[in-house]
Amino acid sequence: MRCGKRKALPGSRFGRAWQVSLALPLCLLLAMGAGAAERRFAGAVASATPEATAAGVEILERGGNAVDAAVAVSLALGVSEPAGSGIAGQTVILIRPPGEDAFVINGTTWSPRSLPAEVSAEQLKYGRTAASVPSTLRVLDLAWRRYGSGAIPWAALVEPAIRVAEEGWVVGPFRQHAFRFYHEHLVKQPAAAAIFTRADGLPYQAGEVIRQPLLARTLRRLGEAGAADFYEGRIAGQIAADMAANGGWITARDLAEFPEPAILPALEGSYRGYRVYTLPPPFGGWVVLQILNVLEQSDTRELAGDDAERRLLLLDALRIAHGSRRQQPVADYLDYREDIEKRISKGEARRLLSGYRSELAPDGHGESDGETTHFSVVDGDGLAVAVTQSIDSYFGARVAHPELGFLYNNYMQGFQVDDPAAPYALEPLQMPKSSMSATIVTRDGRTRLVLGSPGSARIISAVAQTVSWWVDIGQDVAAAVGAFRVHVIPPDEAFVEGPEAPPELLAGMADRGLRLRRPTYGVSDTQLDPYFGGIHALALEGGNWNGAADPRRDGRVGFAWRREE
Repeated sequence: MRCGKRKALPGSRFGRAWQVSLALPLCLLLAMGAGAAERRFAGAVASATPEATAAGVEILERGGNAVDAAVAVSLALGVSEPAGSGIAGQTVILIRPPGEDAFVINGTTWSPRSLPAEVSAEQLKYGRTAASVPSTLRVLDLAWRRYGSGAIPWAALVEPAIRVAEEGWVVGPFRQHAFRFYHEHLVKQPAAAAIFTRADGLPYQAGEVIRQPLLARTLRRLGEAGAADFYEGRIAGQIAADMAANGGWITARDLAEFPEPAILPALEGSYRGYRVYTLPPPFGGWVVLQILNVLEQSDTRELAGDDAERRLLLLDALRIAHGSRRQQPVADYLDYREDIEKRISKGEARRLLSGYRSELAPDGHGESDGETTHFSVVDGDGLAVAVTQSIDSYFGARVAHPELGFLYNNYMQGFQVDDPAAPYALEPLQMPKSSMSATIVTRDGRTRLVLGSPGSARIISAVAQTVSWWVDIGQDVAAAVGAFRVHVIPPDEAFVEGPEAPPELLAGMADRGLRLRRPTYGVSDTQLDPYFGGIHALALEGGNWNGAADPRRDGRVGFAWRREE
């Protein structure tokens, strides 16, 4: 529901008028132990690594707001979860001031302006030709300048990531699996091998420490010279030279003229009395809203348990929405409002639900092995930030800059070269298709749930299911994040997480013409598989902020406190 407060304008730094709603109750509810009266809740962070969460907590405790903390978390994640993100990737931010509508910093990457006359699909998969022009540092700089607290300088936000790179970070189980499974790809490029394999050439193991001195030096330069150095300064020159020497397409002009990210209204929908904010095209938020709309056509009693009936309803909704996305992709990533409003209407959900079987057909395009990372931040004043960032596939383009120490992204694989009429056909200066779906759920004007996920199209499935678990069943956020998930690749491939599917589920799938599939990425040896996403969420439950780091990953939740003066 909307609040009648004055709107905070997206184009300028927030005022202080809105920063009051949660401070007093949370101070009273969450302060504990000796000296409790002297402490005030400053915020919470849920991210994919302990190192990144610690970076965000540090900034919150130093007086930064949720946006400041998000910048620090983003940079630290680029160091400590290199398979999922980095400074040469893409970052999208969903921000909600308390009591106000959410908005988006659209950090899509862009295809280079100069492309060869003929391009093969293979060139877009890996290597420097797979790299789109990165957005991450433009996004972080804009977020900090416009929406940061003003209390924390840029260099201080970069410092935690520098420490992580210099002192090292401990490999966790998920990251170990990623290093092991993609080892053969990383060793093919000397710069990547030097960073992401041991001195003996073997993959890093859980418990071992990785240090990244080249990246630390690059980050220190960015801390001193500012994010603009990546686009117009010394670092930009080094990137352009590396691209020119190795057949890449990104030029110094591409970097220098990379536009300031657009600030857009979030997509808005509703689900059983809650308001849901998420990302507009080229991202996947509209599909999340469509899934929820389809689920809303079912009685909550049908979704009340973790049983075959619930999973079949989820499979139906996922197949409908993912099928709609494949068969009728959004045609215009800039002028989408009218089209999207129809797609996320309750009437469209009813229409799809009644006739989806006849509308589903193979589209000839497989699903990417894309990987990503997501984190969520709230501060003690109620500002909520949901950030999804990526270098696309696991380890991106799988080539690293030999002097700067980061991996390039491979977002160019999001374009098509075999269909000039497709909305994501390869052209210069175009946005690639993305499944990012950072989401914020509110009720009665208060932020209640902040979440998102990595995992290509499974992002959409994971986010929608987690919202359903939390709303329909009333599970706390940890239980909702840790629940078994399903996923559908239209028209007929169904992925079911957890133990063997029960007979009643298999029978229902057969009735629907669905084939049971298992993930093949090889990054898990447990029942909870990172193929199904990696939700990192915060939820306001019983007056307290609680958090959940997806057990499928190496993440952690952290809480920040400040001493009252």
